[in-house]
Amino acid sequence: MTTDLDPIPLPVTAVTCLEDRAQVERSAHLDLQAGVQRLRLGPISALAVDHTLHAEVTADGGATVLDARIVRAWTPRGPLPGADDSALRLRVHALTEERSALERQRDRLRARLDLLSRLAADLLREIGEGAGHGETDTARWTAELDRVDDERDTHGEHLRTVEARLQALATELHQAEHAVELSERHPAELIGHVELTLEAAVAGPARLRLSHLTACALWRPAYRAVLDGQHLTLETDAMVWQRTGEDWTDVHLTLSTARSALATEPPRLTPDRLTLTDRSPAERRTVAVELREEEIAELGPLPVLGLPGVDDGGRTQVLRSPATVRVPADGRAHRVPLSVATTVARSEYACSPELSPLVTQVVRCDNPAGHALLAGPVDLVGAAGYGGRGTLDFTAPGAPLELAFGSHDDYRVLRQVEESRDSTALTQRTVVTRTVRLHLSRFSAPGAAGEQVVTVRERIPVSEVSAVEVRLRKEACSPAPDAVDAEGIARWDVALPPDGRRTLTLVYELSASGKVTGL
Repeated sequence: MTTDLDPIPLPVTAVTCLEDRAQVERSAHLDLQAGVQRLRLGPISALAVDHTLHAEVTADGGATVLDARIVRAWTPRGPLPGADDSALRLRVHALTEERSALERQRDRLRARLDLLSRLAADLLREIGEGAGHGETDTARWTAELDRVDDERDTHGEHLRTVEARLQALATELHQAEHAVELSERHPAELIGHVELTLEAAVAGPARLRLSHLTACALWRPAYRAVLDGQHLTLETDAMVWQRTGEDWTDVHLTLSTARSALATEPPRLTPDRLTLTDRSPAERRTVAVELREEEIAELGPLPVLGLPGVDDGGRTQVLRSPATVRVPADGRAHRVPLSVATTVARSEYACSPELSPLVTQVVRCDNPAGHALLAGPVDLVGAAGYGGRGTLDFTAPGAPLELAFGSHDDYRVLRQVEESRDSTALTQRTVVTRTVRLHLSRFSAPGAAGEQVVTVRERIPVSEVSAVEVRLRKEACSPAPDAVDAEGIARWDVALPPDGRRTLTLVYELSASGKVTGL
């Protein structure tokens, strides 16, 4: 068996990025010899999963893969810079060496100054003892004190110069290290290679296709919505992160929501026992009700907090980049364009005073992308430029799409609620009357003209039991709502001129029989 120890390049040609990993495909052209031979290919990422390695060889004369395995080698990086290091890394090394030398010099100067201080103390003690014994060698004492003071001044000035240079050097070194962190990454010390053993019937060229899973790669959807008059342009992008140890250069990128890490076993069935009990006489005489908040349910997955994964509506979605892309292995987010679609959108100024006193511009249209829109952030760009960032929920192809392009400060809404309760002994019914007043104002700039329609929505309770009735008193409303849907949402389309004001009054009754409690 022949063995070729020189590694053959094995570049990445296609990547299928999943939620928390990636399926990497590689290809190479081989020049095979007849018989059994062992080839070394790579380098590849050391994060490749061994049991997912799959190799296929296509040759005119026929070839069979006998064995394929990943072999890893650890090459620790030396303390000194290498010849292939960048000028920025060499600069960091030079600054580090200079800092070490200055720190040693600072320590020597401090030790020298400490020694001179002890010498001066000894000299002063000797002068005191000599003067006590009657010695009067003034010239010698003066010369020695002057020499010690001169030495202390010289070394102190030198120490201050060294400390100032150390402070400046620390700032320069921090900036250089930060620049290295932003522009470069540490070379991998653990590198993998593929050892491929195959058998060829005849010598000749062959094509190798190899695939494997790798960790430290993920993607999430992101969008950009641009509103130009009545036209909405929706750009679908993918934010891709990878720290696999090797760059993806000119690869065909596929984004998938498949969850290969999830178990495929069905859930265990547990017994669910139902029992019937007779109601007590007190329970038969009363009907317990309560007022509760219910969110209007829609088809689709349950909402989740944060972004633990890609929301695909319960069905695997596959998106492909229209062109080859490059994703460096720096662990940063890289934006990959996927699709751009433009459609005619309907715009309105909407307000729900019970939830917020703001009037918001809401844009509605059908999903124009031609594919499902996964849940993710969307950058909103209006006529005045970038307006902020919102959230886009999962939207099926052709399904209604709704985006809020921010509130307008020239509107003000004030909400007031009044409630009265009346009980009649004859019919034994309790009637609760609620009056909701909405004061809507528009503050326009000088010279503004034309009316602006604002859609105001207010909620009316919906009863689920026959013992409680809800009735809208249209004769007391001013004006009456333009529409009330089955969910109890009353809607007004209010036309406001510049500096105009309108007051909307909504009156409804909750009527309950005498055996109802909790209202």
